[in-house]
Amino acid sequence: MPLRRFVFTLGALALLTGIGTAGYRLIEGWSVLDSLYMTVITLSTVGFMEIHPLSDAGHIFTMLLILGGVFTFLYGALEVIRSIVSGEVRGAIGRQRMERSLAELNNHLIVCGFGRMGRLVCEEFSALKLRFVAVEREAARLVDFNLAHGLALTGDATSDETLRKAGIERARALVSVVASDADNLFITMSARFLNDKLFIVARAENEAAEKKLLRAGASRVVSPYLTGGHRIAMAVVRPSVLDFIEVATRSAHLDLQMEEVEITAGSALAGQTLVESKIRQNLGIIIVAIRKSDGRMVFNPESDVALEPQDILITLGKRHQLDRLEKLALGG
Repeated sequence: MPLRRFVFTLGALALLTGIGTAGYRLIEGWSVLDSLYMTVITLSTVGFMEIHPLSDAGHIFTMLLILGGVFTFLYGALEVIRSIVSGEVRGAIGRQRMERSLAELNNHLIVCGFGRMGRLVCEEFSALKLRFVAVEREAARLVDFNLAHGLALTGDATSDETLRKAGIERARALVSVVASDADNLFITMSARFLNDKLFIVARAENEAAEKKLLRAGASRVVSPYLTGGHRIAMAVVRPSVLDFIEVATRSAHLDLQMEEVEITAGSALAGQTLVESKIRQNLGIIIVAIRKSDGRMVFNPESDVALEPQDILITLGKRHQLDRLEKLALGG
């Protein structure tokens, strides 16, 4: 029952008790204890006999008091029942809606851990309009979850059952950023076992954990302290470079963004050289580097470099330009 209705019910009962006690005192001239006792047995309708004979006015007052007590108790009982029933129904509907939404997810992202870092990761995915599931063991951390394109799942990410609920077999990537290196390691191993094609990014606190996570199946390992230290040093030594990286990699900046675009086999770009593709001339996009299918990185590629399927272009341009390039790379 909502607190306001609960307080209202108690207040009404207290008011009726006071009115009944004062009424019997004034009408019948009884003592405070006798008046209070008569009021309580009348409001509760327990059916005891009057402790003293009642006058006609006392009989009328008692009938009115009984009606007030019955309706007040009935209102309180209905509110309790409604709160229990509606809460259970709401919970069941919420669980069904969540299970249905999770079952419909495909090619989505999973974020394990909704602490400070996990929240930042989810906010970035939400800003990029990417569908994701945030998995957190502590339900209290997900109470105010309201990020667009995301679903909150309370559960232990080290459990295979929880990962399956999050749709790990259909996901394209998983981010493990829980506080413990041991948990991140276990989550990485479980995720790799459940989906051998999954792209996994894991958090590591130290170098030893980084090596173990890579051996356990992580595709990338990120150390917040190492990355943070590097950015602080950059802010001192190369502040302009850091400003450029901030502008190019943040989704909030629409004037200039850095993106990676993979060329598919059905794309018209496949088989062409960089100059033949006219990406730079027609779209105004800068090709910073090309990651070849064998993992080799070609920086500032020459115009005669051939574009092949599974090549990943590291590009720099405006959002609408990058969107056009993505369509070309996909064969659109």
